[in-house]
Amino acid sequence: MVADGFPPHATLACLKHPLAAGAEDPALFRARVRRLELAALRGPRPAPGIAGLKAAARDGKVRDGLDRLDALLAPFDRVMSAETAPLADLVRAHMEAAEALASTHQLPGPERLWRGEAGKALAEWAGELGTAAEAVRPLFPAIPPRFYPALFDQLLAGQVVRQPWGSHPRLSIWGSMEARLQQAEIMVLAGLNEGTWPGEAEADPWMSRPMRQAFGLPSPERRIGLAAHDFAQGFAAPRVVLSRSARVDGTPTVPSRWLMRLEAVMQAAGLHFAEDAGQYLDWHALLDRPEGFERVGPPAPRPPLAARPRKLSVTEIETWMRDPYGVYAKHVLGLRALDPIDADPGAAEYGSLVHAAIERFLMENPGRLPADAEERLVAIGREVFAEVLARPGVWAFWWPRFTSVARWLVAHERERRAEVARTFCEVKGELEIAAPAGPFLLHARADRVDVLADGSLALIDYKTGQPPSAREVAAGYAPQLPLEGAIARFGGFDGIPPAEVGRMLYWRLKGGQEGGEERSAGDTPKQLTDEALEGLAALVATFDDDRTPYAARPHPERAPKYSDYQHLARIREWATAGEEGGGMRTMVDTDGHGSTRMTAPVDAVVEKITEQIIGGAFEVSRLMGHGFLEAVYRKCLGHELRLRGLAYREEVAFHIAYKANPVGTYIADLIVEERVIVELKAVEALNSQHTGQLLNYLKAADLSVGLLLNFGKPRLELKRVLR
Repeated sequence: MVADGFPPHATLACLKHPLAAGAEDPALFRARVRRLELAALRGPRPAPGIAGLKAAARDGKVRDGLDRLDALLAPFDRVMSAETAPLADLVRAHMEAAEALASTHQLPGPERLWRGEAGKALAEWAGELGTAAEAVRPLFPAIPPRFYPALFDQLLAGQVVRQPWGSHPRLSIWGSMEARLQQAEIMVLAGLNEGTWPGEAEADPWMSRPMRQAFGLPSPERRIGLAAHDFAQGFAAPRVVLSRSARVDGTPTVPSRWLMRLEAVMQAAGLHFAEDAGQYLDWHALLDRPEGFERVGPPAPRPPLAARPRKLSVTEIETWMRDPYGVYAKHVLGLRALDPIDADPGAAEYGSLVHAAIERFLMENPGRLPADAEERLVAIGREVFAEVLARPGVWAFWWPRFTSVARWLVAHERERRAEVARTFCEVKGELEIAAPAGPFLLHARADRVDVLADGSLALIDYKTGQPPSAREVAAGYAPQLPLEGAIARFGGFDGIPPAEVGRMLYWRLKGGQEGGEERSAGDTPKQLTDEALEGLAALVATFDDDRTPYAARPHPERAPKYSDYQHLARIREWATAGEEGGGMRTMVDTDGHGSTRMTAPVDAVVEKITEQIIGGAFEVSRLMGHGFLEAVYRKCLGHELRLRGLAYREEVAFHIAYKANPVGTYIADLIVEERVIVELKAVEALNSQHTGQLLNYLKAADLSVGLLLNFGKPRLELKRVLR
């Protein structure tokens, strides 16, 4: 934490530790840390050091707490800030800082930090380290403090805390030394993989074998011989259980040489393990294998009318159409998402700063633009960005984009100033709509409204990201500008008389070489406004019926790209199939050409079969991982299907004819219960060719449902194809 300049994750890990109290009441200290987290550690990373945390935190109580923390850690911080420091000084300052941080208003730090078996072991080790560092001070050179954390971790890595009491009365976990000195009725010899037991006889990087022999040092193979002796001694127990891991991190392992030799001897003697030797693995597998599968549906809450929102912004109307559950979570449950810890500089925060800078520039320059307009806008931007430019990510990533935007904006503004009579920025407006359950208030904060010379209005929406297409606006899935046009038509914006909207524009402020671009939301603003008002009235009336649910993603193809409430809607539980949409698992019903289409409901029996197949596929993926051939996964999946009581056929041939003439043969991997075709792949990613191939199988077999299963990725990729 101190060495890296108090970065958010390390700071929270340290200050939220149960022993951290900062010489205060622990409950009060934890409350201060939570306030610090919300005030300074969430969102873009603050500037380094406690001074950076103070600059990011606007809460006076948080700053008071940071002052106390600074006083406690100042001695250690001074040592860590030096160019070089003796190891003894680093260890002493480190331990004193830990004790100071562990102290409370009632107990000194050493009494809390060094108590318990772990504390005693750490105290003994730290004392020995400090004594040794002091002894070698004249010989051991001072080191740059930035190397100290890695050195400390390396020295601490081999330390073990052993509990003298409180262990199981009949169960013990022994190392090789302990096992040599004790006996037990049942011995479990675990880790019998080559490289683990026995370990590898690695070559010494400093001394060759002849050199080790000349110095009287043992050869590397001596450890293997000693490990063999330990195995033989443990194997002589009255009852022995041999255990090994078939896979480590998804990679197959090699059995220990002693297991392979033992197996060879048993085969030569006609011996074999008992038939139920695999029962333990079967029991373990049952932990993750439910007796049945029940498909979970998407959430569809139906709150009473009294709890439903009667006021939404124009941007929230879009969310209401694309993902009603997001409106429910925000306005009915009252939930707000927290910024991530140590987040990348956010586009939303950048957009707010750009909007503020442009608004101030336009208000200060209402008429003809001066010759130095670009320099003035950049200067205003520096003042607006001043509070966040101390954050390194904002300065490095967002500020260069703003300077490019300023260049484009000034040039574009010069071209259109002649036809603009007056400009309103960040103007608020609202419109009341009659609805079955009572008035519904639509409100907005328009980025910019220009009163043109002909009396009409131009609505401009600044976008630092990708603006919606004219097709999306016409379809009603991006209603922000049309609804703002409705508010403007009825005089709902402060200080702007009622008028028709002649233009609806998106200004994409993207930075880069171009700086920005202008896009039209549509060529018929009046028609778009009328349709938006009609659609909004129908939407409000629909949700004024308490039987209407706030469904999660009712139209997946129109769902928002990002939502703060995806985890709350448990989308990964009820959606099926691939790794599409940024890791989102969505059901894909396709016609084989990459476009979705409406299909008849899948038969309930077929639905149950596909769920069983998918469950078996996930089990195969979990146990086998990726990296095998398709034939291996086909055999494994067949075994899972048998366990689930499903009948299937492998490598089924379909003969293809053209005008009664045979032209080829298709081979389908599996047909399950004569209802579902399963095609297995072990490729980097599924594509449209795989989908089209499965669609051809379905046509040839006169079936309706097929599954594509790709085992070529660390996580199973699924896609369902409906004919």
